[in-house]
Amino acid sequence: MIPARYAASRFPAKLMQDLSGKPVIVRTYEAAIKTGLFDDVYVVTDSDIIYETITNVGGLAIMSQKEHDCGSDRIAEAVMDMDVDIIVNVQGDEPFTDRESLAGVLEVFKNDVNEEIDLASLMVKITDEEEINNPNTVKVIVDNRNFALYFSRAPIPYPRSKNENTVYHKHKGIYAFRKRALMDFQRLPMLALEATEKIEAIRYLEYGKKIKMVETTVSGIEIDTPEDLKKAQAAWR
Repeated sequence: MIPARYAASRFPAKLMQDLSGKPVIVRTYEAAIKTGLFDDVYVVTDSDIIYETITNVGGLAIMSQKEHDCGSDRIAEAVMDMDVDIIVNVQGDEPFTDRESLAGVLEVFKNDVNEEIDLASLMVKITDEEEINNPNTVKVIVDNRNFALYFSRAPIPYPRSKNENTVYHKHKGIYAFRKRALMDFQRLPMLALEATEKIEAIRYLEYGKKIKMVETTVSGIEIDTPEDLKKAQAAWR
């Protein structure tokens, strides 16, 4: 499932921007299909423009029936009556989505015989000072089994001791959910931490869900700003 809003506060209509001859959302859809990992791939949107763009290239799209504040809510509505076990959320602004990373988040469920994991997601190590301090980059800290402890737009952990070899991880906005966790999410109200940080993954933590983080070395380029689009265009060429 690829949730796709037309409006975006930092970069309006970013999913319809041209990326080497095709809109960003089409590039992302094609990248998800190309992995060969999924029974079906859908774009879930509130936009007639995005819906028609995907269906015009022969893709599958679903129009949201309600207004939604986040991608998880949008996907929950779309899959409510589907007979599925695991749903993967690929962000619409991730045209460099790769098979290896997605296979990694799916693999954790195959080994989860006790169904301890509610959802899995990706993280990538970052060292660039500007990115570590950039509030548009969501950081994550984990326990010794790589279960998420917290997500933040602030640099976490805070390096109080300069002698420590502090490691930072960026959260990549790709999730694999058990269906029941996703259904729980859309009926549970937003709490204070999620409202403060504006990070939907925090809602799962606030309600006691377990998020298994999978480390990847593929950083990719998330298109949040016009500057990101320029980087993506250069990388695609």
